[in-house]
Order: sequence, then structure tokens, then C-alpha cells
Amino acid sequence: MPKILVLHGPNLNLLGSREPDVYGTDTLASIDQRLQERGKRAGIEVATFQSNAEAPLIERVHAAKSDETAWIIINPAAFTHTSVALRDALAAVGLPFIEVHLSNVHAREAFRKHSYFSDLAAGVVAGFGAQSYELALEAAISRLASKPK
Repeated sequence: MPKILVLHGPNLNLLGSREPDVYGTDTLASIDQRLQERGKRAGIEVATFQSNAEAPLIERVHAAKSDETAWIIINPAAFTHTSVALRDALAAVGLPFIEVHLSNVHAREAFRKHSYFSDLAAGVVAGFGAQSYELALEAAISRLASKPK
């Protein structure tokens, strides 16, 4: 069964209560549950992982290279604008990935407009709240389905 790994960066564990006017009221647990249910319907395992620290995210990206992960969906959160190390980990493992943001980062503060990930990503989904993850998952599922076996 193909696997898609969903990575959540710092402060996303606070979804539902953190700035709901910006990030919405969905909790991370409810987002993960919907993604896993959709994956199951498509015959795909969806694994999720969240950390507020850079090193565990990097280590999980490294592990994805050998655990049969086919795609990564990542919301690097604040690391979007600061983490060359996480970018380098994604580049090193060579797995296709989709960058996700709940808010429209291009309509926010100037520093949020630069991403260390977008130029490596297969695509970027931003501004649709929790649905951003779902749209990214649909894209990854579609790409998996069209991949020659």
C-alpha cells in the first residue's frame, strides 16, 4: 500500500485555539483524521507527524526515504521562512512533496512571502484553511494513481 507522509511544523499542535481568525477552528487531530480517512478510501496509508522542533522533522524526512513513503505533504509553518536544514533534508531524500499553508502567506506580512521550500515542491497549496491539506492530498493521490506501475 502506498504511503503519504503529512508533516506539520511548529505551533500547528495549537490549531483550533491559535488565532482562529487566521488559522481556522479545525484541530490538528481532526485534520489528520480526515486525511487518514480519505487515504483509506483511496487505498493509501496516510501517516502524520507534528513537531515544534526542527530536528525531529528532519529525522522523520530522513526516515521517509526508507519506509516506502511515496509523497510528502508538509506544512513547515514558521520553518518555511527560516529552515535551510529542513529544505536540505527534503532535497536529500528526493521524494516528491507538496508545500501547504492554511493561510494565504502572500497576503500577510512581508517576511512570510519567502519560502525555502516552494522552488523544490511539486506544488504549493495555500490560503484554504484546513482544506489546503485536503487539496494537497487529492493532488498526491492523483499523481500516485497516474504513476506507471
